[in-house]
Amino acid sequence: MSTFKSSALLAIFAGVCIFGGTGCGVTVIGPQLGVVSIPIPISPYLQDREENKARWKLRYKDTPILGPLTAEGPDIGMDPPSDEQVMMAFEKARPVAGGLPFLYETQRNNVRIVKDKISDYIDPPRVYPLIGPAQVHHVHYKCTIYFTQKDRVGWPIPYTKTNDDGAEVIYIDKDHFHMVGNVNTGAGANF
Repeated sequence: MSTFKSSALLAIFAGVCIFGGTGCGVTVIGPQLGVVSIPIPISPYLQDREENKARWKLRYKDTPILGPLTAEGPDIGMDPPSDEQVMMAFEKARPVAGGLPFLYETQRNNVRIVKDKISDYIDPPRVYPLIGPAQVHHVHYKCTIYFTQKDRVGWPIPYTKTNDDGAEVIYIDKDHFHMVGNVNTGAGANF
């Protein structure tokens, strides 16, 4: 037998032993994924981007449905936007990420956030699909962000540009629903 045929048979036998065996003599019942079951690492940038999307959706994207307004309870929106929500909206409007170290970098320092409520009102009750009778409580905030921005360029001529009076205005809506009427939501309701 030629050396080519013997080396080809040896390679096929090694492949069958490596991919066909379980390694520890345990029989696995069910579908096998084979090579697809090997984890493939992804870059930290892509992982961070997906985590930020999931965090935004979990915390801020969905509109909550609260209990009905009562005569003795407050009817004003009591929770201003968090600093994290303001900074995420600011980063979406004016992104800093993506600079190249030693070539071009942008930094924001001395960040101060001022939150002003500009409106707070409740719509009359109406029936919403999948919710039922409810009222929409609109709360609008004007968030002013004051910061110092440094732009550093490293090539071809190194220099640093500093803006001490940086300011940006972000408008954030904190709308939510209030159920209307005699609502029976079960024993696990928090209202």
